[in-house]
Amino acid sequence: MAMGFRITASTGIHKGDREYQQDQVVLLSHARVTGCVLGVVADGMGGRSGGRKASDQVMMTARQLFERYDPLTDDPALMLKQLVEEAHLVIKLTAISSEEEPHSTVAAFLINPSGDCHWVHAGDSRIYHYNKAELRRRTLDHSYVQTLVNRGEITAEEANNHPDSNILLGCLGTEADPTIDTYRITQLQPGDTLIACSDGVWHYFTDAELGSILDAMSPREATEFLIEKARRRAHGGGDNLSLAIVHIEGLQPTPAVLTSVSRATSA
Repeated sequence: MAMGFRITASTGIHKGDREYQQDQVVLLSHARVTGCVLGVVADGMGGRSGGRKASDQVMMTARQLFERYDPLTDDPALMLKQLVEEAHLVIKLTAISSEEEPHSTVAAFLINPSGDCHWVHAGDSRIYHYNKAELRRRTLDHSYVQTLVNRGEITAEEANNHPDSNILLGCLGTEADPTIDTYRITQLQPGDTLIACSDGVWHYFTDAELGSILDAMSPREATEFLIEKARRRAHGGGDNLSLAIVHIEGLQPTPAVLTSVSRATSA
């Protein structure tokens, strides 16, 4: 007998104070296998059309690979790395054909029916893993200020307000291949929450604030609250915002893992 689980989830996206929307977010439920979910956030860069083309390519690649993915036989970490590598290559080809400079970050998590979870990221879009309000782990940005934090030259709080906080050391579409970081959660537990988000969201919250919000609210409520709060804290200078939240609820032991996914989008 396996301990079943239910997934409640929400996605949100907002243009912020930018003229154009270059972020993209998607939460996909596997067409053939119940309990398999893919969440992806991409923060496009490169002007009105360039950034949107880049984030669109991330989404297209994610959909295509997830459609072919078999959670019973395929390697989830390999699939996620392939997502980044293929999207990176396509974005580079787009730059050549259109004479633009499209780039994108990516943060993606994959939940399998057995309850294991894998994630990948490149750039400064983040994934956080909380249980209740406790931060278990989060991705580390591929950015200049993160290297300063790693060396102990500045604190994480100082990095948020550093004048060079927008300098990335790796993302999709650049001449050099991006750094690809992966991570595996062996078994998701009841009370676990995952959030993937662009810097337009996380820039305005401490890790502790995020944990408290995710613990106190449903994914849909948290999505709406985080967008509204980030908009207020931006004081008219906010970036595009995108996020996907997934919460794990335990069920009684059942012969098979049960999953239901609900979605809500904040405009």
